[in-house]
Order: sequence, then structure tokens, then C-alpha cells
Amino acid sequence: MTWEAGADLLVVGTGVAGLTAALRAREAGLRVLVVSKDSVAAGNTGWAQGGIAVVRPDELDPGDSLHKHVEDTLTAGVGLCSPQAVRDILADGAEAIGRLRAAGARFDAAGGSLARTREGGHQAFRVIHAGGDATGAEVQRALVSAVRGGGIPVLEQHCVVELLRGEGGAISGALAVDSESRPGVLRAPAVLLATGGLGQLFAATTNPDVSTADGVALALRAGAGVADLEFVQFHPTVLYAEGEARGRRPLVTEAVRGEGAVLLDVRGELVMDGVHPLGDLAPRDVVSAAITRRAAETGAQHVLLDATGIPGFAERFPTVHASCRAAGIDPRTEPIPVASAAHYSCGGVVSDVDGRTAVTGLYVAGEVACTGLHGANRLASNSLLEGLVVGGRAASTVAKDLGCGLLTRTPVGEITPPAFAVVERDLLQRTMSRHVGIGRSEDGMAAASAVLDRSSVVRPLRTRQAVEDASLTLTAQAMLAAARLREESRGCHRRKDFPDTDDLRLRRSSVFRLDASGWLIHAEDGIARTAA
Repeated sequence: MTWEAGADLLVVGTGVAGLTAALRAREAGLRVLVVSKDSVAAGNTGWAQGGIAVVRPDELDPGDSLHKHVEDTLTAGVGLCSPQAVRDILADGAEAIGRLRAAGARFDAAGGSLARTREGGHQAFRVIHAGGDATGAEVQRALVSAVRGGGIPVLEQHCVVELLRGEGGAISGALAVDSESRPGVLRAPAVLLATGGLGQLFAATTNPDVSTADGVALALRAGAGVADLEFVQFHPTVLYAEGEARGRRPLVTEAVRGEGAVLLDVRGELVMDGVHPLGDLAPRDVVSAAITRRAAETGAQHVLLDATGIPGFAERFPTVHASCRAAGIDPRTEPIPVASAAHYSCGGVVSDVDGRTAVTGLYVAGEVACTGLHGANRLASNSLLEGLVVGGRAASTVAKDLGCGLLTRTPVGEITPPAFAVVERDLLQRTMSRHVGIGRSEDGMAAASAVLDRSSVVRPLRTRQAVEDASLTLTAQAMLAAARLREESRGCHRRKDFPDTDDLRLRRSSVFRLDASGWLIHAEDGIARTAA
């Protein structure tokens, strides 16, 4: 090893969950070290447009309540949410927003109160936003400023390769490489993974290049379980441009439909007419499936979002407006061509609402975690809230666990860069998009599994590229295993060969782990989900 660093808590990731955790941990008196494999602002948080769903007792719609927010979340999750986790996380939302505003975040106001909009699946206007449609950018700005102002060290351009475990299997830190691929050791009795999503599994996504499922792979290899990976939310509306259907696609926030825009097919007919009682504001899985179906029926690659009736569009949605204008579209006078793209992972590393996993010393928060909040389909704008709440709770839990002696510093033996199976990224993305997108079947997923199996090559993880490719490969295999096991259609998991929902057998989350030989195994008991 060529370098070394240490802390009480190692935070991996610099999005809303990671930076919130770092700030709370510093408040608790812990020595904190934050690691980002890119720049501090390179993650998913800065791209979030719509806002943060939260019911604040001092400002809310008539008839709205925390209970209504819980109800909407459970409805969107289609039976796979943990009702207790939903209540616990949403109940902490108002306080989390208060802390964020105290850290310097500025939200849009209207008439002396915070402006609120409505998004798909919500019964009320409870989504607060910043910069019109730049909420994530403002949240990221405020948290980065607070972390830098608080003197919390951040290692940028450092990639975590593997979690290290000491005596008894407890976490003892991590192996990492710096910007020049020089290996080093980060020693800490507690590691919080806040690594974000897995959108780069697919050819077209709203996620940035850094979203390569690193946290899922790190946790699996450390002995933790993962659940609900089959539930990948495809955002209904990303900007479609001819010949540019790959890579990160510009998002057209759901709040555009919340302000009155409607979906039309290329013939000018309403896409959501008769599909769902909430019409264009139906839950995302419903809208994405309807868009994909209508595009296929009309022989097109996209549908149209007509926002020409929204007054002051450029001022209310400056980010969307700029993306459209860059593509030669004026959303004030013509419909926006849109299609669906991989957006958010509803599943992840199994944890409680305090971020604890089954591995001593390993905590998770944000999109990488599976707390039971999202179930089979995330309710719009619950994600930033989860990052704020669970990130803060996880940091407080680490402080408590350190204080009571649950976590101790344990030595590790000789450290060498590991080697794991890797599939060439372009092939993996094309395979996953073709067979594990919105419409799935056993034949297609079996073909995808076969492609991954015969195309994998074992390589040492000495560079960031190798780490990311290994993470994508392992996570793709886990997602395929979970999707093939779930022989039903539920939430954002749609099976063409099993179109119905099977509550009798499959109203539970399937958990997968790695056995001692490194093979994925299904935990037969899973996590049973019950109604609220």
C-alpha cells in the first residue's frame, strides 16, 4: 500500500445521503472522512429536478397530512413497502428539511410560504422545490458548502475497491485507489455506503456516469444482503432526440405534468386516457408502461409531452427549457418528444431506517439502501427526503454504536487487490436494456444471463474502470436472479409472461447474498410485507 488514512466514520459518496451523514457525524463529535470517486458534486443528487415530498405541519394543503403521505407511498409501493419504515422516515421529514434549510438551502417561495407542487401518485401539493426545477442542484450546493465550511475532509478522485473486515467479520475500513490508481488503506470501524444508484446498467438512463452500482457490489462482497433489485423505476419522461438514445438523457421532471402538461402519442391522442384514475399523474410505473405500449402501437420511438399551456414555462422549469432549446425544441410552442429511461433503483442493500445492515460496522443510506420505503415503485420525490432522513439517522446510529462499544477498531492482515468477473460495459448495457427493461420475460432474461456468463472475464480491480465494471457485472447478475424469481408483474417489474400480480405467493421481498464461494444465493425466508 502506498498511502493510508483513518477516521471514526468513512462515508463513501457525496450526494444528499453521504453529505448529510457527514455533517451529522461531525456534530456528534466523530472524526469523519468522505470519499468520492469523482468530484464532490458528480453524483445523482445534483441532477434531481422535481423536489422533495414532505408534509410540514406549518404549511400544508387543506386535508393533507402525514397519514395521507404515508398512504400515497404505500399505494405506489404495491404491497412491498414496510409500513413502519414508511411512517418512521416520512415522520422525520419536516425536521430534516429544517436542518437542510439551516445548512443554507434556499427553496422557492410563494406568498411568504414555500412553494409546493404536485407529482404523480400524490393526492396533494406537498413537493417543495428550488430553482424551479433545480432542487437537487441547490441541495447539493448547500451541503457541499456546509461540509467545506465545517472542515470535513473529502478525498476526491478516490475509488473504494473493497471493504476490509477484521476479526469476527466486522468492518475495519476499505481498500481504495487514488486518481493515479495507487492503492491505499482507509481505516475506520464504521463505513457508510451512500454511493447512489445503478442506472449505468442500462444503455439509456437519467443517471450520471458515476452511477455504477458500486455500493451494492461492495456490500454483497462484504456479506450483506440485497433486496428488491428487480424494481428499477424507469422515468416516464426523458428528452428524446433522434440518434441519441444512449448515455445520460436529460430529464423532463414530473412536475411539468403536475403543472398541467399532458402526454400525447404521435397521432395527437391522449396516452393516459382511461389508463388510470390519476391520468397523467398516475404512478411512474403505470405511466412508463403506457408510454412504452403506445409508442409500440404507433410505430414510434417516443410520445409527446404537451406543455404549451403552462404559463411562464421557461421561468418555472429553466433546466428543462434549456435542455429542450439545446435540442432545437421550444416547449412553449411545440410538444416535447419524450421516452422512458432507467431512473431509480427501488431496492438495494437491506438495512433498517437507521442505516444498519447485517454486517457489523457497515451502514447504508440513500438510493443504495433498501429500507422498505419504496417497495415495488418509489413515490415521486421521496428519494431526496430518504437521503436526508436516513443519512442523518445513520450518522447518529454510528455515534451511538461507537459510544456503547458495539464498534471497535480491528486489525486486518495482508491486503492485496481482489479480482472479480467483468463484462465489457457496452455489451452489458445493451443486454440489460434489451432483456431487463420495462417488458421482461423468462426467455429474454435467460438469454441475458447466458450472455453475461459467457462474456465475463476475471480481472484484478486495480483501476476505477475495473471496479465499476465488476460492480455492474455482479449487480446485473443479482438483478437478473431477482427478476427471474419474481414470476408476476408488480410495480415497476413488468413480466410479459406473468402479467398478473400474485399477492398470495409473492407479497414479499426476495433477499440475495453471496455464499462463501462467491455464488449468489436466495435467502428463502425473504422479507414478508404486511398491510398498514
